[in-house]
Amino acid sequence: MNNSTNRPQKPWEKFARWVNGDSTPEDSVLRRDEFPDGRKRVAQPEKMIDGTAVGRIRRFRKFYLAASVVICCLFIALMLYTVSEMPPYGAVDVPTNNEVAEKYIMDGVTETGATNIVAGMILDYRAFDTLGESTVLFIAIMSVVLLLRKDKEYVNDEEDLRILEEQRIQEQKPNVALKTVAFIMIPFIFLFGIYVILNGHISPGGGFSGGAILGAGLILYANSFGFTKLRKFFNFKVFTAFTSGPLLVYAGLKTYSFFTGANHLYSIIGPGTPGMILSAGIILPLNICVGMIVACTMFGFYALFSKGEI
Repeated sequence: MNNSTNRPQKPWEKFARWVNGDSTPEDSVLRRDEFPDGRKRVAQPEKMIDGTAVGRIRRFRKFYLAASVVICCLFIALMLYTVSEMPPYGAVDVPTNNEVAEKYIMDGVTETGATNIVAGMILDYRAFDTLGESTVLFIAIMSVVLLLRKDKEYVNDEEDLRILEEQRIQEQKPNVALKTVAFIMIPFIFLFGIYVILNGHISPGGGFSGGAILGAGLILYANSFGFTKLRKFFNFKVFTAFTSGPLLVYAGLKTYSFFTGANHLYSIIGPGTPGMILSAGIILPLNICVGMIVACTMFGFYALFSKGEI
């Protein structure tokens, strides 16, 4: 090893190593294939960065800082302009205080087919807003996955020992009372969550509340029977499909609805008979999509913050 690897690292060198995924001498990471059976801990060799890579990182950092300032200034200016054009708070002559609410109440059931006015409002009249909320949930959970999910090749010695010890204790000394109650309650929890989602357009409920119930059921299952059994039917591939797939389906359905509605075209998806389970147009499948995203987001946050993986 040459002398350059022993000298103290400058901040930009640490940043460059972090961007390239290289380890640092004081923060080395261990190989997983020798852990925990062999208990061999071999630190990864250091990789030096040439001057070209450092120059690119410097230029990228300058561009990143400049772009961040410009984008923030534009966003602030846009928000200030929007606020300046808004009507006074509580004014009685603005549409939001008279025409909009009256429209939802008087024509909601006829136009959307949903007897639950709230479901018709958030998944039909304001479905674009709900699409944004679902996208925010998706981005949030994907960001946490990128930041906290463990690398399959590397482990943190102390943290993984703690998790393995917790799993060993859970398997050797299970909580019998918790497992018994969970064994009885979890099917009813899942069934109730599905009921709330499927009946969200004809009764109080919907994708957000039903998805929260399903997410709580997954968390209870993981606490009662362990993540090992849970991964037999809900692994990372299933989690990815249940988060990205419903979001794409939601976007596709609403794109069709937006296009036909904005151009006054005939839609093959009618409102149906209000009060029936197969009614309210595309509100039912949209509720299912939202419920799956919310359930996966809840469980994903719990699994990543507690175990570092799904």
